[in-house]
Amino acid sequence: MKSKVLLWSLLILFFIPQTVTQANGDEADAVEQIEEQSYRLELNKWKEQGLDSTAPYERAISPSSFTGIDDDELLPSTESQGYGDRVFYWRNQKSLTVEVEVEEEGLYEIGFDYLPQGDLIMPIEGAIQVNGDYPFSESRQIIFPSKWKNETEDFETDRLGNEIIPKQQSIQEWSHVKAEDSTYLYKRPLKFHLNEGKNTITLLNLRGEMLVGDVHVTSPEQIPDYQSYVDNHPNAEKQKELNVYEVEHPSEKNSSYIRPESREDPSVHPYDKDHLLLNTFGGESWSEPGQTVSWEVEVEEEGFYQLTFKALQDKESKSPVYRKLLINDRVPFEEVEHYQFKYSNKWYNETMTNKDGEPFYFYLEEGTNKISLKADPSPHSRVLFVIDDVMREIDKLSLSIRKLIGNQSGTRDWKMEEYIPGVDKQIKGWTGQLKEEVAYLRALSGGEDSTEVTSLNIAIDKLEKLAAEPDEIPNRLTQLSTGSNSAAQLLGEISMDLSAQPLLLDRFYVHGNTGLPDAEAGFFTKAKDSVVNFFQSFGEDNLATTEVADDTLEVWVNRPRQYVELLQNITDQNFTQQTGIKVKYSLMPDEQKLVLASAANTQPDLALGISNWVPYELAIRGAAVDLRQFDDFNEVGKQFSPGAFLPLVIEDGVYALPETQDFFVQFYRKDIMEELDIPIPDTWDEVTEILPELQRYGMNYYTPLAQESAFKAFQVTSPFIYQFGGSLYEEDGMGTTIDEENALEGMQFMADLSTIYSMPLQVPRFYNHFRYSTLPIGVAPFGTYVELTTAAPEISGWWDITPQPGIEQEDGTVERWAPGSGQASMIFDGSGKKEDAWELLKWWMSTETQTEFAVTLQTLFGPEYMWNTANLQSFEQLPLPQEHKEVVLEQWEYLREVPKTPYSYMVEREISNVWNKVVFDGENARAAVDDSVILINREMRRKLEEFGYMDDGEVVKPYTIPTIETIERWLEADE
Repeated sequence: MKSKVLLWSLLILFFIPQTVTQANGDEADAVEQIEEQSYRLELNKWKEQGLDSTAPYERAISPSSFTGIDDDELLPSTESQGYGDRVFYWRNQKSLTVEVEVEEEGLYEIGFDYLPQGDLIMPIEGAIQVNGDYPFSESRQIIFPSKWKNETEDFETDRLGNEIIPKQQSIQEWSHVKAEDSTYLYKRPLKFHLNEGKNTITLLNLRGEMLVGDVHVTSPEQIPDYQSYVDNHPNAEKQKELNVYEVEHPSEKNSSYIRPESREDPSVHPYDKDHLLLNTFGGESWSEPGQTVSWEVEVEEEGFYQLTFKALQDKESKSPVYRKLLINDRVPFEEVEHYQFKYSNKWYNETMTNKDGEPFYFYLEEGTNKISLKADPSPHSRVLFVIDDVMREIDKLSLSIRKLIGNQSGTRDWKMEEYIPGVDKQIKGWTGQLKEEVAYLRALSGGEDSTEVTSLNIAIDKLEKLAAEPDEIPNRLTQLSTGSNSAAQLLGEISMDLSAQPLLLDRFYVHGNTGLPDAEAGFFTKAKDSVVNFFQSFGEDNLATTEVADDTLEVWVNRPRQYVELLQNITDQNFTQQTGIKVKYSLMPDEQKLVLASAANTQPDLALGISNWVPYELAIRGAAVDLRQFDDFNEVGKQFSPGAFLPLVIEDGVYALPETQDFFVQFYRKDIMEELDIPIPDTWDEVTEILPELQRYGMNYYTPLAQESAFKAFQVTSPFIYQFGGSLYEEDGMGTTIDEENALEGMQFMADLSTIYSMPLQVPRFYNHFRYSTLPIGVAPFGTYVELTTAAPEISGWWDITPQPGIEQEDGTVERWAPGSGQASMIFDGSGKKEDAWELLKWWMSTETQTEFAVTLQTLFGPEYMWNTANLQSFEQLPLPQEHKEVVLEQWEYLREVPKTPYSYMVEREISNVWNKVVFDGENARAAVDDSVILINREMRRKLEEFGYMDDGEVVKPYTIPTIETIERWLEADE
């Protein structure tokens, strides 16, 4: 390692940057050379070539004609689950290929008959190649939606009489889908260029599994305008009947977590002033592009009907949202492909009309018809495309500037024209593009300024100021890209806001030219209800400040309301019925007040979801129960990683159970790394070996040390110290050991990553850089995994994870020690029901309960509600890709939390200070560590005297530092 550092030092001295124009040239464009063109650019090119008009064509290729698969991979028709023909079981990274011959070169749509299989919480995803290549970047992710419905149409109630969101069940029936852009920014299905003659179409498996029937290749479907639609039904008559439908009971939806909501508003139906009823549907849970909800309607006579939706569209940004209307799975006419629902903070009846306010009439067949609404962001697509382009350009410019200035930000004057010629004109070009989109958004909202418009103007203003003083850009990089209020950050937030399409519905009407009920309740009805609600609010019991009956366990939970309500429901239905022990969960206003509550003897019996430092602070003050006193603790404790207990231990006691657990793993872009033929590193030596190749293409490697904060917490520093064989404390707790050789080597390497190997010093958000490929590989935690899984559809299936790099040992093994800070659960010493509390804690952290809670949470509220349980057996059963669970479990074999001591905050702070001094001030690591040890040991003596471990500088009793070996010995003690 030391010889490599020397080599890197020589390279840096030799290659002092002269200009950065090259970085804005070939190297900065490396990602574009690797990635395909976007669909919109390819489509424009094809249209210019006259390929967008083809003769009507339709061809269905049956599974028996698929190429590249063995005959025994096809299931017989008897196992096709109702398809009536042989089908292909598409899973486990398999692909299927069809050969199709067309008489005319042109653009065609591709569709699939499919039946989802297996775990359906995460979407099924594939990728399409035509003639061996991805035709455009959007073809790398194609979604195959699953269908869901409520398990029961009758809403159950909780112990207070409030209605509960029902469990969800998948609908097992064959479906047909045409390949669409996964972000749904295009209003029509994707078109694929096929050559005259034979072509191959390949569907690659990225995630999930399904049965595949026929593959369909067709000419693009033509959707008529409204007048043509009406003319196509010359004998249909306008009907007069009025049918009312409550939206909280859809027949199907393509996301399990689009859900009913309870609104305490007399304007909605049904309504009960004494209980919470699930009386509306959608809102924030129905905001993701492509989410579709369907209802079945019955009409006595065929003919033309109007459609009116009672809506509340109170999107925070005040911008309009859009829905695509489908009747019996088809868009009836162009005018309802993306129908606007305007902003209003009051309920209103939206009768679907044309621009002149004249109502549309929809043809419905006699009997059952299906009406569907699909969240559609396509009217905002042009704005989103421009924002994405500008953000990519900002990212390139920022990368070039950071390569130029290194650690010299704010320390010198720059002549930017010499280094990046024309940078001011480049930024002015961005502002011109963005101003055009401001005008477009204003036109969409009828001249009103939404939050997105305001934010765009702020971003434009920041960019214009930078363009006016280009020489100041290096010193004001936080205004461009790295700050929390930078132009890039604002544009990213605008992009997310414009994509979101929330809409709340109460009911809808299928009707003729008849009057409809008012959308809003009258003034006196609302006034009366408001007074009643005011007095009833004094009786609410969902906060930790309310009284709890003596025969009931009181539990404070440090989590959002939906977690607490779900936990209360499954406890009432399972734990209380099984044991007879009553439990009352309450929202915890502030976990830091637990110490005060304990001192005032107002503490609960248990606390759940608290930070893992809280039990220690309570235990050292005698306010927590030692869980080792319970006979079956050993058996319960074996469900967790031994290293997760380390911050929960004082001397011989364990004062909490791990509840959730973080993980730090290595994320990498498969497409980028494969294209550049760069191996995925397994050790830090291998990381430093791939850095020159990455940096040659304007890319780099990310570590959590590059987080924005100057303070480097244990979770980002301790892995290096532990992996190099170092430690933080003396065995008896009487001092720190960060000045020992192994620990010092780890801290020196931490600094070298930035000073010698030129890894980024500050990355506002790894998630964005990973998406844009400037940081195509790096170490990141569970939060990044959730973001990439749920909020990066454009690269879904094109990234993967491995255990994080470590230090190779003499025997060839690799030490990957890393923390996994999460939440914990504990019992208070002041509880008079300790045995009952232990029974509840065991039940809550059991494999069965944790799995049920995790699956239900994600099914009802969406993939972003992944539950990273600390129970290892439960984690194995979570609805995550099996290969990812295996990686996380392997990394957790090296989970090693930092033990708590009364002075650990000082050790953490001083390690951070050492890093900053070495990296930014150029201090010698040994000298900086020696200074820190003096400060740490001074604080150590003061804190250990406070808690009775020292007296007048003399050791009264040792403060034994727990180790993983100690925990393992305790857990095996009774075997």
